[in-house]
Amino acid sequence: MTATVETTRASVNGVALHAPGETLAAEVLRQRACTELLRQAAQRAGLLAADDPAPIDGATSEAATAAIEALLAAEVNVPEPSDEACRRHYAAHESSYRVGDRAHVRHVLFAVTPGVDVRLLRDRAEGALLDVRCHRDGEEDRFAAVAAELSNCPSGAQGGDLGWLTRDDCAPEFARELFAGPEIGVLPRLVHSRFGLHVVDVMAREAGHMPAFESVRGAVALALRQQTFVTALRQYLQLLAGEAAIEGVQLDSADTPLVQ
Repeated sequence: MTATVETTRASVNGVALHAPGETLAAEVLRQRACTELLRQAAQRAGLLAADDPAPIDGATSEAATAAIEALLAAEVNVPEPSDEACRRHYAAHESSYRVGDRAHVRHVLFAVTPGVDVRLLRDRAEGALLDVRCHRDGEEDRFAAVAAELSNCPSGAQGGDLGWLTRDDCAPEFARELFAGPEIGVLPRLVHSRFGLHVVDVMAREAGHMPAFESVRGAVALALRQQTFVTALRQYLQLLAGEAAIEGVQLDSADTPLVQ
């Protein structure tokens, strides 16, 4: 179940992050606090007018959004990765760049819908995973039976069979789990996606091929820049949090400046 926080005093330097008495998910509250830290930093840097209105329901003004982008461009240093760094990343993440991989997959979907009790849904999904992993060879096709009975996907009528899938056929988070390794059979863990929780059976795989480094160098460099940006942004937010008066929300803070 999603954690919530009673935000009776949540604020950043006296600016409230919520409506009076509002209850927010903890992650939403942290996101609002981080945005407010950046908005105020943009004001101090002269990138945003001092009378810019405080966000309503977490939505900043267009001017504040543009000012935050300018602030990050100036304060969060993202150097261009070297060719050597790109080659190391490419070699260490072959599964991310290999093309043409296919897997014959079936699944049982436990959909996350508004109002659903996620804890109970997870319990049902884990029970189904245990059920299909413990059936004996030669018995009925238990996976197909469970899919027909429990799956929230139309594929349940076909025993959960999704056919042959490539990375491009799946939601990115589903593809990362599906193509993370060479496993065949029912995966020993639930797979999470934007649609819910999946019990996944990989019936067969066909390996693709690794493209030449030169053909994917741009994608490799982009991945490294994104990693560097996330790390640098986290450090910058820690610095801002360490200098701010924050109430009602827990954020990391740092007494040392952003790594140069």
